[in-house]
Amino acid sequence: MNNTETNNAMLSATPLKAFIPTTHPSKAESFYRDVLGLELISKDKFGIEFNANGISLRVTIVPSLTPHPFTVLGWNVPDISGMVQTLSEKGVAFERYDFMDQDKNNVWTSPSGTRVAWFKDPDGNLLSISQLP
Repeated sequence: MNNTETNNAMLSATPLKAFIPTTHPSKAESFYRDVLGLELISKDKFGIEFNANGISLRVTIVPSLTPHPFTVLGWNVPDISGMVQTLSEKGVAFERYDFMDQDKNNVWTSPSGTRVAWFKDPDGNLLSISQLP
């Protein structure tokens, strides 16, 4: 591949790898594997790696963490109501925000029609599931 081909391709033709921090690796491993159902690929003293439908999710072990107040990782799902029910049955608590009009299952419908629900992992990282219109 010459320089022009390399520059044109950049990262658009390479697989994405996502990262999320944890200070509680054993809790994170159990949550992402057993609750969310991700396939464990590997783990070492630096982190835990999962297969998230062909995307590598690296849960990186960090000494301290202040979770962000915004979504850091999310999934598009075909049936948000069913997924909320499934995850709730596994102990996931969905977030309720006073400034949003959410339904009884804590799902918000955006102006575009996308339906979104938020929940936290054991470290307080804010995650979401979304159903596109």
